Amino acid sequence: MKYKRVIVWFKNDLRLHDHAALFSACKESSEIIPVYCFDPRQFEEVGLGIQKTGDFRAKFLMEAVDNLKSNLIGLGGNLILRTGKPEELLPELALELLAEAIFFSEEVTFEEKEIEKNLENSVWKKGIETRTFWQSTLFHIEDLPFPVNQTPEVFTLFRKECEKFSKVRKTLQKPEKINFPEIDLDLGCIPELSTLGLQAPGNSKKGVLPFIGGEDSATQRLQSYFWDKDCLKIYKETRNGLLGPDYSSKFSAWLALGCLSPRYVYEEVLRYERERKKNDSTYWLVFELIWRDYFRFVSKKHGSKIFQLQGIKKHVDNWRKDEKLFWNWAEGKTGVPFVDANMRELNATGFMSNRGRQNVASFLVNDLGIDWRWGAMYFESLLIDYDVCSNWGNWMYVAGVGNDPRENRYFNILKQANNYDKKGDFVRYWVPELAKIPGFDIHQPNTLTKNELKAYGVHLGANYPHPIVAFSTREKGMSVKN
Repeated sequence: MKYKRVIVWFKNDLRLHDHAALFSACKESSEIIPVYCFDPRQFEEVGLGIQKTGDFRAKFLMEAVDNLKSNLIGLGGNLILRTGKPEELLPELALELLAEAIFFSEEVTFEEKEIEKNLENSVWKKGIETRTFWQSTLFHIEDLPFPVNQTPEVFTLFRKECEKFSKVRKTLQKPEKINFPEIDLDLGCIPELSTLGLQAPGNSKKGVLPFIGGEDSATQRLQSYFWDKDCLKIYKETRNGLLGPDYSSKFSAWLALGCLSPRYVYEEVLRYERERKKNDSTYWLVFELIWRDYFRFVSKKHGSKIFQLQGIKKHVDNWRKDEKLFWNWAEGKTGVPFVDANMRELNATGFMSNRGRQNVASFLVNDLGIDWRWGAMYFESLLIDYDVCSNWGNWMYVAGVGNDPRENRYFNILKQANNYDKKGDFVRYWVPELAKIPGFDIHQPNTLTKNELKAYGVHLGANYPHPIVAFSTREKGMSVKN
């Protein structure tokens, strides 16, 4: 053994399977001390009265950490819990516990890299080693067919190069035992949401899925979706759905916190192809994992540019900073039913479909002209499956300042509604004040007569807002009402 005692700092890698830092620590150290820090900066207000980590995401995180602790105890280990800045707490803990090294997963974005750098500088002065491990992507960074700073700006080229020249590494085994030392130390506890300025969100019975954080829930969901319900074989056909638990895998929440390894998902897809069926759908789920990789490598390549108004492009549009319009959008009160339904689902459950995200993002930036970073910030707070690289990368993409060869990725809301909610069932589910309007008319109540609206119990401007955009004949479809 190289070390007597090592701290494994868990971050967005809350699992035991395929965990490079934990796997290496078990091989190289006699004793393992797992640690998780609740960083108060992750729960601060970031502007517009929006908290960086909102209720749903915080609850999911607490559940994931609790499940990690239980699973570590099951292997003879434990988890030290602390609240504070990890770059300050971990060096103190390492000194107190006589740890010789700190192992952790490498992140890519600015705030996380600054914390890693400050931690390394602090412990280096104290003679304590740090070891970083890459484990957040399907393709390992060392196996890319190009240097990260030459990551293609177009996804298709990235995908084709990786598929042709890179291989996905095998998953690492889960430890059979973790030797946790006998230490006289308060192990700490998971903080109450109220101490972080949050409150426990209600469990909406209307949500597509009861998302519960943790590795156990993650693997149960994969077992259910792939094997019990056999949904993978039709994933490509159903993935743009809006209602129900199984139109898509919903793995993203567990992938975001590292409760689920993308390589484990990949291996399960290959097993499914061997034992059940191989088709476009099985490939398409891997295709989506490659998209996730892409945004992470783009973020590493471009650094803090992904958070700037101009994104990774050099021109800056004249974005509006109209808070009233923004909150109409955020609260699902735009008077455009397809947008409102999606935003209400997000606000009530912390989840929104991929199709919904594309539409509401396009509406905010293209129809309302609002600063796209406000939308990204709102999603960051609410989405259970928030992933910094995918979230900001996708918002840049829709806003036309990211990795999109097209100048303007505009979504015509009515056309999208016609394609994906033709009968209006999704709107009817989330906008009950319009529920009596039959068929596709529910998507455009402002086109109905006053008598028709009255018959359906709808009073525009009273129990449902007038649309904040006016439909026009131009290609983009709508114009903002002043």
